[in-house]
Amino acid sequence: MDTSAPITVVGAGPSGLASAIVLARAGKKVVVRESHKSVGARFHGDFQGLENWSVKTDVLDELRDLGIATDFSVHPILSGAAYDADGRKYEVRDEKPLYYLVRRGPGADTLDSALLQAAKEAGAEIRFGDKVERVPPDAIVATGPRRADAIATGYIFETDMADASHVSFDDRLAPWGYAYLLIANGIGTLAVCMFRDFKNHAAHLKEAVAYFERLTGLKMTDPKPFGGYGMLSHMTRVERGGRLLVGERAGLQDALAGFGMRYALVSGALAARAKISGQSYASLLNRRVRSIHRAGIVNRFVFQTLGNKRRGWALSKLSKGAARRGLRRLYGGSFFHSLLYPGVAWRRAARLNHPGCDHIDCDCPWCRMHGVH
Repeated sequence: MDTSAPITVVGAGPSGLASAIVLARAGKKVVVRESHKSVGARFHGDFQGLENWSVKTDVLDELRDLGIATDFSVHPILSGAAYDADGRKYEVRDEKPLYYLVRRGPGADTLDSALLQAAKEAGAEIRFGDKVERVPPDAIVATGPRRADAIATGYIFETDMADASHVSFDDRLAPWGYAYLLIANGIGTLAVCMFRDFKNHAAHLKEAVAYFERLTGLKMTDPKPFGGYGMLSHMTRVERGGRLLVGERAGLQDALAGFGMRYALVSGALAARAKISGQSYASLLNRRVRSIHRAGIVNRFVFQTLGNKRRGWALSKLSKGAARRGLRRLYGGSFFHSLLYPGVAWRRAARLNHPGCDHIDCDCPWCRMHGVH
């Protein structure tokens, strides 16, 4: 690598900005090229979860250890309510955060804006509206998902309700996924996260709103619609002709629940470390995330196989102990996961669920974003 030339990072999402921060703080010249006109263009101020259960180390400590400042706004979630398809309620809690709520988008108090500011302060050059037609050799590629295997559609709103975390696992509300209501400091996000039947997302969202109105007395003030999407995949070949793939571009996403930010930030930082040290990025990534990523794929298969009626049993088990520890066991790389993974990988091939839409007469978030409806 020519150390006098700037390192190109394609994409200014969390993974790309994480790369830029670590590289620039190590004294490397970095240029981040982003096709959109701002960070967080796919998001609208909605809450998302930075998961904190798949490994023992707290995610904020992990990020600091990797060289990423964690001075962005977070709201720790230590407890919440989960519901099965029959409406039974299960309290889940732990003494440590299960996950951290962060807001996404170009706003002033979002994760995206905080990472952008950190990258600039470190000395990275950020070029917006700069569409890359041909990815340079030796670039870090952080261009996000290539397709939509899961979507989220919902509302962001103001409310005088108390802080809360509710999630319902009912295929009638969110096929193969979950519906959720998150409230923090007077701001709420209600959405359905779906892994199939994308064309009927509006009907599912309407049902979810009615469900949470009955359940919690939900009152939304000034609701604004939003939507997002994610890709579920086995880890791709992450080093391609000198280019390093990070985040969802590398197939890094939790297949069970669709939590991808931890993967994005960690992979971005590890790609930067590989550039700095000359180590193999694939080796660094495999040591850090391979086993938990594969466990997520097996977990997704089991979740779909259990179906509506048997998920209550799993929630009951989770509610009887420390939830963070119980969830971590799902990602511990057990003999069960090792036994099932080869068969699941062969059966599912590159995709972990069937296509949610055919991009014909569909207004799901993916189709709206890419103008194919």
